[in-house]
Amino acid sequence: MNTNRLENIGACVFDAYGTLFDVNAAAQHCTADLGDKWLPLAELWRGRQLQYTWLRSLMENYADFWQVTGEALDFAMEALEIKDPALRERLMELYLQLDAYPEVGDVLRQLRDGGMKTAILSNGSPKTLQAAVDNASISDALDTVISVDQIKVYKTAPAVYQLAVDQLGVKASTISFQSSNAWDAHAASNFGFRVVWINRFSQARERLPGNPDIMLDNLKPLPAIVGLRN
Repeated sequence: MNTNRLENIGACVFDAYGTLFDVNAAAQHCTADLGDKWLPLAELWRGRQLQYTWLRSLMENYADFWQVTGEALDFAMEALEIKDPALRERLMELYLQLDAYPEVGDVLRQLRDGGMKTAILSNGSPKTLQAAVDNASISDALDTVISVDQIKVYKTAPAVYQLAVDQLGVKASTISFQSSNAWDAHAASNFGFRVVWINRFSQARERLPGNPDIMLDNLKPLPAIVGLRN
């Protein structure tokens, strides 16, 4: 992977969950109730959430991300033998208030101040995305928030990535797409985006079509990478 610069970038588009927002935060905020089960719950919840989006896309049986998130949590709680309806409701409420990673606000504002178009492109439903954006106070740093709910199919369908091209009015080759999810990074590259894989947790490279251009462990270097000066 190149680690220097991306040329001729006109827009920076971000995945939301895991890239801008910490998907483990909801469970972590409930450690008093979950004890040492908080991380296994967070990981199983997230894993099933993703699997259900892919499986529903293949089954052509769409349900929005909020429903899928609840169904994945129900599976995870049952698998870990956690029987607490009040805790279940608390976890879902916290999912609407996920913590943003520390650098997110500053990076988005640097990009906007430098004249770059900025957007979120996410599996999230409009409700969940708007709640997360509002909680992180980053609405002013985004041109648009794009949800797959518009076309009712999940990533990694090419039609999802086309949404960003259509709504931002730029060519795919001039979009820098940032995702912490390697499968998403590869799919976006395969579609035609320039891709920065935000590998926050030192994951192994996926063996999938597409190839991210650059790998980082956080978003801080992004403004310089897309050609903006401090």
